[in-house]
Amino acid sequence: MADSTFTLSDLEAIVADRLRNGDATSYTRKLAEKGLPKAAQKLGEEAVETVIAAVAGDADAVTYESADLLYHLVVVLALKGVPLDEVLAELKRRTAQSGLQEKASRPAD
Repeated sequence: MADSTFTLSDLEAIVADRLRNGDATSYTRKLAEKGLPKAAQKLGEEAVETVIAAVAGDADAVTYESADLLYHLVVVLALKGVPLDEVLAELKRRTAQSGLQEKASRPAD
């Protein structure tokens, strides 16, 4: 993959493979075995670490933490059975209109 672009779809395929076939040394497999609550907790931790890096103004740390964040998001999506394409379709739907229009179309809390 050195000459090609790495996509979130590539990551989704790797995560799916490791969930299906991961050996005992697979972090993905071990995380999944701890269940969705633990995977979701890790996602939250990585989100906080990304925010901290951004506020600190550390671009390298933002890159590193964002990679962790995206990885853990893909794991949570896989554990919930939500394909990445569904998330991307929702983003496409939302970006087809202005952000204010999209927000106004949401049900009131």
